[in-house]
Amino acid sequence: MDTVSGLTAGPNAGQTAGQTAGQSTVQTKGQTTGSPPADSFADTFASPGDVAAALSRTGYLADDALATVTFLAIRLGRPILLEGEPGTGKTALAEALAEALGLQLIRLQCYEGIDATQALYDWDFPRQILHLRAVEALSRDDHRDPGQLETELFDERFLLARPVLRALREAPCVLLIDEIDRADDEFEAFLLEVLSTWQVTIPEVGTLAATTPPIVVLTSNRTRELHDALKRRCLYHWIDHPGLARELEIVRTRLPEVPAALAEQVVGVIQRLRTDVGLIKPPGVAETLDWARALVALGAAALDPEVAAASLGSAVKYREDAERVRAMLDRLLTP
Repeated sequence: MDTVSGLTAGPNAGQTAGQTAGQSTVQTKGQTTGSPPADSFADTFASPGDVAAALSRTGYLADDALATVTFLAIRLGRPILLEGEPGTGKTALAEALAEALGLQLIRLQCYEGIDATQALYDWDFPRQILHLRAVEALSRDDHRDPGQLETELFDERFLLARPVLRALREAPCVLLIDEIDRADDEFEAFLLEVLSTWQVTIPEVGTLAATTPPIVVLTSNRTRELHDALKRRCLYHWIDHPGLARELEIVRTRLPEVPAALAEQVVGVIQRLRTDVGLIKPPGVAETLDWARALVALGAAALDPEVAAASLGSAVKYREDAERVRAMLDRLLTP
């Protein structure tokens, strides 16, 4: 079988059930893919400055380099590969892009042992069994063609679309492939086909291709090196922890309810924790925001050793780090 029932036949050829005009379609092998996402978002993202402005309206503050690589990735139809320490805003960029463009965010969380089936599709075996039993009950005296019955079992209605297939079907959308460094080499190889051709092959169905590629953001905490072949297909950007001024701006933008003086104290301590203390896991921006929220929830107007020690679990996640920071709080809180 090389076509999908309901996708290539009839007046709505190539369109899946539930799709509407303007959505991408799934094509069979041999058809060409359509325009890159840039065509759809040229008005919204006409320049790197437009990207930065649109992201800032969602509360995400991108510097010039990140705004430029995001602009280029969308304009050229290439995936973005973001590397950096945990908590530097890699995942948040995909979320902000989806919000800025009014698109659905489809997330694939990678982990050790993930394979193509978990990322792409699976068959709904319980429904297939129910279908078999229903056919048996309704046609006890009617001899069904076994070949036809097998074809029915692999109909698209029994196909469970996983994140990658959903993204190809439902684009334009933002596909977040999070923590790709936690997956193994074989999974990376599987992604190469998708990121190169925007199509996937299902043995029982055929080759499915998206007419409009999704916007793809891959993140990596660099727990291992990714293969060059995957990197070649992406635009690469390393995200560092923000400097004091930018992080303070992030806190003020995301958490306007935090008093200005308290925000300055929190960001100042976080900056020193990253550079002066030698923690196992330095806090990221996410921990900065969590700590500020926790202090507001406690009704704190200023950061003193007592309230800092009580709320430290919002920013520091290892026992050894917490003990070290508590022992240094007086010094850390000294301007």
